[in-house]
Amino acid sequence: MDGDRPYGPIVQGMATWDDVRRTASGLPETVEHPGQGIPAWRVKDRPFAWDRPLRRSDLKALGDSAPDGPVLAVRVPDLGVKEALLAEDADVYFTTPHFDGYPSILMRLDRIGVDDLEELIVEAWLDRAPKRLATEYLAGARPRGPAA
Repeated sequence: MDGDRPYGPIVQGMATWDDVRRTASGLPETVEHPGQGIPAWRVKDRPFAWDRPLRRSDLKALGDSAPDGPVLAVRVPDLGVKEALLAEDADVYFTTPHFDGYPSILMRLDRIGVDDLEELIVEAWLDRAPKRLATEYLAGARPRGPAA
């Protein structure tokens, strides 16, 4: 037996685009704004998460380490957070030269657990949301007004 759980460890499932959409769309005043047919989520017209297909230059820069599965980009508060995530789990998080000096991280969607994905999306939303809206969300209050 594993601890107090009679049936062994709890196995967290890997994230999907449905998890991204559910989590991002569930945040206050968020709209899904597909650009060029690629899903992206914004709060008050500020992007915080988006599908990021790899471009030819990305594939060249990444070489054999380029993922072949779905890639999600999320905004992070600063470059320190980005570096910490890159150091934490290189199997999940990565970057490309295009994002050098920019506070965003790329992740292999099929290698991140749903709980971790949700945390990253909420943190990205908090970073991009207006201060009043973020404060209301953190306080558990229902934000005023409809989604923009």
